[in-house]
Formats: sequence, structure tokens, C-alpha cells
Amino acid sequence: MSELLPPLLLVGCGKMGGAMFDGWLKEGPAPSFIVDRHRDSVPPPHQLVRSLDAVPASFRPGMIVLATKPQKVDAVLPALAPFAAHAPVLSVLAGRTVESLATALNACLPAGSGAPAIIRAMPNTPSAIGQGMTVCYAPPPATSADRRLCARLLSAVGEVAWIDHEDQMDMVTAISGSGPAYVFLLAELLEQVGINHGLPAPLARQIARQTVAGSGALMQASGLDAATLRQNVTSPGGTTQQALAVLMAPDAWPATLDAALAAAARRARELSGPQPVS
Repeated sequence: MSELLPPLLLVGCGKMGGAMFDGWLKEGPAPSFIVDRHRDSVPPPHQLVRSLDAVPASFRPGMIVLATKPQKVDAVLPALAPFAAHAPVLSVLAGRTVESLATALNACLPAGSGAPAIIRAMPNTPSAIGQGMTVCYAPPPATSADRRLCARLLSAVGEVAWIDHEDQMDMVTAISGSGPAYVFLLAELLEQVGINHGLPAPLARQIARQTVAGSGALMQASGLDAATLRQNVTSPGGTTQQALAVLMAPDAWPATLDAALAAAARRARELSGPQPVS
């Protein structure tokens, strides 16, 4: 990017907020404030504070990034409201709908303030190395300029996609937001099975890690869909076909993954309470 990212107000710099912030550092945002009680430091010229009360009232962020735990966000909204009156809010809270957040935030704004512009996004932790996947939803009053700023900000940490219906975000959360954990679990299980069958632990870890990482890199570089790549590895009557016959049985991986994603999506809905009508 030819210009600095605008100054940001990042509220919450834990695993998800920290992953995004680490990615943004490579793009060089203008001096920003990071609000977090647990992070030890941030590189200059950015400033780390423990509460929103420590952010100067005169600070005008180009965008507010709300990355606290969903269960704790309501406690910070009164202090956030003065800044939200002047800047769009990018929320990465799992399960928290735009309508729910806007209603809570609007109650904290001074009388006569316009409705806050809120963009809901679901990134994932590979954002920390610029390989993230973020899906966004931006209803009015978010403007096209707000969307462009959001896309520019999030493109610094990976790919960005948009949805037009917020009820799709629960499954996005289940697949993309939680998805890295499933991939890491696969590597973990490959390693453990290798050890169980006699491989030295360091070797089992090395081949499991590189197999998962290399397969992802091949899928990205080739542009081929996952099914084609799987078929390319599978020789008729070979070892891969035998393993896949077990994994792809209707009551094996397909059913297990469907149930797992449904559970994750259900939890995303539970975090936000009653859903608005799209």
C-alpha cells in the first residue's frame, strides 16, 4: 500500500485482536491506541493503554476495531461511544449481530447522535502472518467509503470476502473463524497416530506439520479445488484410497464434521441471543 493505514483504536488485543494487530504492523498504520489489560507492550509510535478512559478524548481514529470477548463488550461501550460518534466500528465479536451491537452502542451515544456505522467481520488467526480469511457484513449506515477502508485494513492480513445476509455469519464463524483449530487438530492427530505406530516423536511431528502446511500451500498455489487435489493423490487400489474409504464413510468424517460445524454455528448464535430478521 502506498499510504499509511489510518490511526486505529483497537479495543482488545488478545489472540484475535493481537493476530490482526501483528499483521497490520507490516503495513505501518499511523500512530494508534491499543486498549488491552494483558498485553505487555506495543512498538512505537503506537500506544498501549489499559482502559479506554486513558485514550485522549481528542483522538480521532480512522476506524475503531472492537476485538474484546463478546461477553465483555457491553462493559466498554459507554467509554467507546464518544469515539464511535466520529468513526466506523469494525467488530470481530463472534456471534454479536450488528443490530444488537448498534442498539447497545446507540444507548450510550449523546442524544441526537446519528446511528453508529458498524461493520461485522470474522477473521481468523492466520491473519498474524498475512494469510487470514476475513468475511464481512456492512449494512447501512455503513457507507461505501467505510467498506473500502475496512477492506483495505483487512487486506493487510489476508483475503477479504463480503456477505449480504448476516445470518450466514454463524456458519462463516464455524468454518473460517474456528477452522484453523480443525487443521491444527488434524496435524496433532497425524503426529500422535505416527507415534502410536512406532515413529520417533520428532519425526512424527515434522512429517505431520509439513504435510499439512505443504498441502495448504499446494492448494493455494495450484488454484485447483480440494476435491481435484485429493483425487490427484489417490491411486486406484492404493494406500490413500484405502484410508479415504474409512474417512469418507457416511458415518465418519462427513457426519462428524457436519455435527462439529453445526455445534460451532449454534454456539455463535447463542452468544448473540435472539437473532434479528434479515
